[in-house]
This record gives sequence, structure tokens and C-alpha cells, in this order.
Amino acid sequence: MNTPHVVVVMGVAGTGKTTIGPLLAAHLGVPYAEGDDFHPEANIAKMSAGTPLTDEDRWPWLDSIGAWALGRGGLGGVVSSSALKRSYRDRLRSAAPGLVFVHLTGERGLIEDRMSHRHGHFMPTALLDSQFATLQPLGPDEAGVAVDVSGGPEEIAGRAAAALRELGAKPRGQLTSQ
Repeated sequence: MNTPHVVVVMGVAGTGKTTIGPLLAAHLGVPYAEGDDFHPEANIAKMSAGTPLTDEDRWPWLDSIGAWALGRGGLGGVVSSSALKRSYRDRLRSAAPGLVFVHLTGERGLIEDRMSHRHGHFMPTALLDSQFATLQPLGPDEAGVAVDVSGGPEEIAGRAAAALRELGAKPRGQLTSQ
């Protein structure tokens, strides 16, 4: 494909979407959008209180991310979104066909440890179990790759960029690292 893809960096809370997303965007030479910024205040309040979101809570959030992704069609971009269920990814794809997903994966213990060391984020560690219970990994018919989150952020972003190259998601211009 000659035009850059819009890539959704997905995974449970604590996998590093907010850290890896901008690094991956830099590798691909495209803008990054933080998925959490698309949440309505009511969603943030609910999660801050330790209450998992319902599908009804997520639809407007996913629609906002989908609208951003649609606007980046042909230009490329990277956006973070948990996108835990197939139905969430389907909703994103219905708004912006051609999305490619990077599923950040890892051992629960590693993810919980990382979550316990971050400060100022509204998602409490207590919701990690509900995230794993909700997670539906990418299906074989979904455009995307799974990338393990062990290692440092640059290493993870580099592996994601390499996996996207193998998949055929072309960057704008040259990549800065191989």
C-alpha cells in the first residue's frame, strides 16, 4: 500500500499504549493522538471511582476515535485505544475502514507492576482484572500484529514498527531505526 495506515495501539491498561504510541508514530513519521483524550468526563469519573465502563459508555468514545482516524485516512496516524473487544474494533473500522491494530501484550504480573508505579492516571490497578476478562485478542481476519511489552519502550516501539513493515503498513518516508 502506498499511503500510510492509521494504526490503533491497543491492549489492556498498563501495557504502555500512551508510551509506545508516540514512539511508534515517530518511527512511522505520522501524528499521534492519545485515546484517553477522547473520553467524555463521565467515563473518566467512572473509571477513577473504580467502576468499569459499559459498552454504552464506550460507544461515544470509540466514535470520537473513529472520526479522528477517518480524518487521517491517506495521511496516516497512530491513536491509542484499549479496543479490548472485537465489537469495539469493528466499530472503529466501520468509522475508518483500513485501520491496522498493534496489540500490546504481556504477562499480567508485569502489567500490574507497571500500573502500580505510574502516577496521576485515572485507571486504578483494581480494574485490571476486568480488562483481562473483557479482552478478545485480534482475530486471524483482523489487520494487525501482537507485540510483547517486555523490554524498554524504544525496543517495543521498534518491534511494533518492524511488525507493521512485515504486515505491509508503509511509513511516510524512511524509518529512523531498523
